[in-house]
Amino acid sequence: MTGGGLLVAGTTSDAGKSVVTAGICRWLVRQGVKVAPFKAQNMSLNSFVTREGAEIGRAQAMQAQACRVEPTALMNPVLLKPGGEQSSQVVLMGKPVGEMSARGYHGGRQQKLLGTVLDCLAELRGTYDAVICEGAGSPAEINLRRTDIVNMGIARNARLPVLIVGDIDRGGVFASFFGTVALLSPEDQELVAGFLVNKFRGDVSLLEPGLDMLHGLTGRHTYGVLPFQHGLGIDEEDGLRVSLRGAVRESQVSAPVGEDVLRVAVCAIPLMSNFTDVDALAAEPGVVVRFVDRPEELADADLVVIPGTRGTVKALEWLRERGLADALVRRAAEQRPVLGICGGFQILGEHIEDEVESRKGQVEGLGVLPVRVRFAREKTLTRPVGVALGEPVEGYEIHHGVASMAGGEPFLDGCRVGQTWGTHWHGSLESDGFRRAFLREVAAAAGRRFVPAADTSFAALREEQLDRLGDLIEQHADTDALWRLIESGAPQGLPFIPPGAPA
Repeated sequence: MTGGGLLVAGTTSDAGKSVVTAGICRWLVRQGVKVAPFKAQNMSLNSFVTREGAEIGRAQAMQAQACRVEPTALMNPVLLKPGGEQSSQVVLMGKPVGEMSARGYHGGRQQKLLGTVLDCLAELRGTYDAVICEGAGSPAEINLRRTDIVNMGIARNARLPVLIVGDIDRGGVFASFFGTVALLSPEDQELVAGFLVNKFRGDVSLLEPGLDMLHGLTGRHTYGVLPFQHGLGIDEEDGLRVSLRGAVRESQVSAPVGEDVLRVAVCAIPLMSNFTDVDALAAEPGVVVRFVDRPEELADADLVVIPGTRGTVKALEWLRERGLADALVRRAAEQRPVLGICGGFQILGEHIEDEVESRKGQVEGLGVLPVRVRFAREKTLTRPVGVALGEPVEGYEIHHGVASMAGGEPFLDGCRVGQTWGTHWHGSLESDGFRRAFLREVAAAAGRRFVPAADTSFAALREEQLDRLGDLIEQHADTDALWRLIESGAPQGLPFIPPGAPA
């Protein structure tokens, strides 16, 4: 028997598809439904490694957690990792299969992946009671519809009902809803069941006349109006966010346990990947996290983080052009804390040999860690565990660079010299005991009377966030109608809205 399904599409990118999908998943699992997430094709530099060693989007890993299931490659069979303006690395079933231009991918390769995508979805639907799928961008991207495998292409092939999410905080949501439906073919429109308004501020009664008019114009119901809430952008695809605080520059920091706060500056390097690594720092009371792009912004920082990147050499060039490289070298010499993660770790080394990512060959690093990096064609995808600073710690690795250490003190399969630390491990700061021990070292080196909270549990905070998403759906969506959609598909006889898709 095939399980039920739903495709959560959006009027635009960043309309809230990821969090709405996670919210529906968490609501369902609390009702005793065995549910899984699915996104056929994801474009993101925020990725995760599953237990079987497959790379998938972080958003799908977060949604799997909302479902209380282990993430697998089936949940995100195609992942595109941008490497520049024109090309991306294509990751298929968790493994990289090569670089491809946007024209090459949309020109033929994408459509060839439809069979793989549909097989993955069918396997999930054969295992779970329901599969909640997330679209990408907008289903009305008419220039890409012919080869689409993530929006209406998969909805048509798998006969999935479609719920369109619109971000009313941006304005123009009624026009966006209507226009999205009106640019779809009659066959696609048959599957668009209705709408979900996201990020509404104010009195819902003021919105109701518009919703009634929208129903009159389209024959489709609105399945809920979700209120605006801060800090719900957990593990989204891209954009500068700290997941437990919302936008970094708007973050509300809890009062410190000790006398001082701790200031963390994250270098906003090009092609930044897995910036979610600093989420756990932002979750600590008294830790202020901000992204920076000027050397003077490092002056008052107690810790500087160089995050991961899909372009190590490009990021190194950017740091040098902006004067941040010199500031980082001075900082390391002054024994002021610096943490490099993955690509950031490689940047801190002495020498990089790259014939894979940038193809620049021999490049000199910042030289503050005794490390030489050679880029291998095979990508390392692992889930390491260990002990550091006397505490258990676990993480995940996603990199082509192979590091050889020639000194320093061992640190998470990387090394440490003085107060400069480097590791390929993503996610290590989510280990509570290790994070507290690391912050105590940073505070001591910075001369701050900062004390990590003894009871901050990153895992518990993440669960609270997922429950808040579930609450939003349960309290503000028509859950009975939503379940009918998932179980039985789109209502019959939905009207066609002209003009439809171009011929």
